[in-house]
Parts: sequence; C-alpha cells; structure tokens
Amino acid sequence: MAKIVAVANQKGGVGKSTTAVNLSAVLNARGAKTLLIDLDPQSNASTGYGIPRASRQSSLYDAMVGSTSARDLIRHTPFGDCIPANVGLAGVNLELAGEDDRAYRLRKVAAPLRESYEFIIIDCPPSLELLTVNALCAADSVLVPLQCEYYALEGLGELVSTIRMVRRGLNDRLEIEGILFTMFDSRTRLALQVVGEVKKHFPDKVYKTAIARNVRLSEAPSHGKPVIYYDRFSKGADNYQRLADEFLSRNGWQPPRKGQ
Repeated sequence: MAKIVAVANQKGGVGKSTTAVNLSAVLNARGAKTLLIDLDPQSNASTGYGIPRASRQSSLYDAMVGSTSARDLIRHTPFGDCIPANVGLAGVNLELAGEDDRAYRLRKVAAPLRESYEFIIIDCPPSLELLTVNALCAADSVLVPLQCEYYALEGLGELVSTIRMVRRGLNDRLEIEGILFTMFDSRTRLALQVVGEVKKHFPDKVYKTAIARNVRLSEAPSHGKPVIYYDRFSKGADNYQRLADEFLSRNGWQPPRKGQ
C-alpha cells in the first residue's frame, strides 16, 4: 500500500518540482516502486521526466472530472512511472467549484493506485488553491522544500496553517513528512539563520540533508532527465541520493531481497 507524499510550497521557485522529480527518480532507482504525479499546470515535473509537451494531451484533470481513470494516464519512463500534467489542470478550479466533494476528487481517483506502488509523490502547484487542497486531502504527509531566505519563513507559516486546517476538517491523518532546505549556501549568514529558526520550531522535521545550489541540477530538466541520470557524479545527484536515503530510513523501508 503506497504512502502518498505531497511536495508543497505556495511560494514558487523553491525547488519544489526539482525535489519531486529527483526524489521520485532516486527512490525508484533504489528499488522502491514509485509514481510521480504532476499536479502543476506548468508541468515542470513532466518535463523533468522527459515527457514531451506535445504528448501530454491528458492529465489528472480528466480523471478528476470523471472522463477517464488515473491508471490510464500513467506513463512509463526510464526513470519510473509518471502521470504528466498539462495546462488543462488549471480548469479544475472552475469545473469543480460548485461540487460538494471538490476537495476529495484526487483522493478518490488516486486510491486504486496505492496497491501498485510503495510511494506516490505529488508535485503541487505553487499556490494554496483547490489543486493543492486536493493533494493535501489525498496525501498521508507533506514534504516542504524551503529556500533559505527570509520570506520563506512567512510562507512556511501560511503553509503550516493550511496543513492544520486540512487536518482539522478534511484529512486528519495528514502529517509533515519533513522540511527540506533548498538552494542552500552554508557560507551565507542568512541561510544559517533561516535554518536555525526553522529547527527551533520544527526540531524533528528538518532533513539533515540540504540541497545545495548546483549547475548540473539546473541543467538536467532541459535534457529531460533527473540529475542522477544526467550527471550522477554531480553535487546535486549526491544531495538527492542522500535525501532519498534519509527519506527511506525515516519510513522504515528496506530494499527487496534478491530473487523477490
């Protein structure tokens, strides 16, 4: 039975899609059967998995409005399975605005997929609107990428408030999976201050691994590859492999034995 993890932050440009893509790819490479769901109309995660824009005629929008099943949307790639996104996802806000179950559509369509995977990673849009609320209602936990800058702290407070609201009224099992520092530069005083402040409020949730600024990590999406397939010796690849190891350890996952 898959654990569903939403990668969410309402602030854009914090490494959210980069984290969803590269964590999913490394988990899959480790032997944990993983599905990446792109729930962002900008579809950056789909690009990061090498799915051509011209071939993304369908997205979870079609499943959420009842015209197809989520399983029919799965694409098999060299890096793992993915449900790609397209700009049509933006129509969910209007299409479902008057529906009583609008916050639970993703939970319903994703439920049958749980039996086929160990982890389902959802890349959320950079907002706290209906698509993200759907992801939080479907998820077991939230992984929060956080850029090491002052404004990130304000955004984290808003996201935590939203998570608490969802937990109270929509999904009482929702937890914070972890907080991941991205674009990290240990030479700057501000980065260290932000880390210290977040650790003060969330001492057990901050990942020991931080994702450093890395040119190869920035280049990889333009080649349609996660960084471990683009340059496995790069610092970005090392960072995400360390993150995956920490993620798997926290979740008590053990690699399958040979022959199983």
